[in-house]
Amino acid sequence: MNSEPSPTARNPRIAVYSGTFDPLTLGHEDVARRTALLFDEVIIAVAVAHHKKTRFSLRERMDMAAEAMASAGGHIRVLPFEGLIMDFCRQQGACAVVRGVRNLTDFDYEAQMAAMNRKLNPAVETVFLLPQAELQCISSTLVREISTLGGDVSQMVSPAVAQRLAPRPLQV
Repeated sequence: MNSEPSPTARNPRIAVYSGTFDPLTLGHEDVARRTALLFDEVIIAVAVAHHKKTRFSLRERMDMAAEAMASAGGHIRVLPFEGLIMDFCRQQGACAVVRGVRNLTDFDYEAQMAAMNRKLNPAVETVFLLPQAELQCISSTLVREISTLGGDVSQMVSPAVAQRLAPRPLQV
């Protein structure tokens, strides 16, 4: 019997899935769950987002992500981050950043960011995942707008997130 730990036990493969997640959608959940099948650990890195007016506070966005991902098992964690994602990856020992890509517009932007991130930290790969086809039209921005106007978002977000999406003003 080999008592030597497996290579992944010594060096777990950690992926970071970052975003504002204002709010976390079913598309985000799909990408996070599928990422968990590819890596030993997934960190959902919720951005402080000083540059954006968010509907939900950082704490609320983290709580919603944790609630929505609770059934995914113990190898998905939710952490806040501020600053450069490559610095966060270095601090967490991550080998990859995962980005959800819904369309060509997303891909153009994300490919540019991936190239820049590679310059900042060549040890971290960027992995692009497409959400399931029926989730590709969902964005946090559209969910916020639909919810604010009284529309039904229950097919776009988890029940825990839908409950928090009662009409409310943007955070300043």
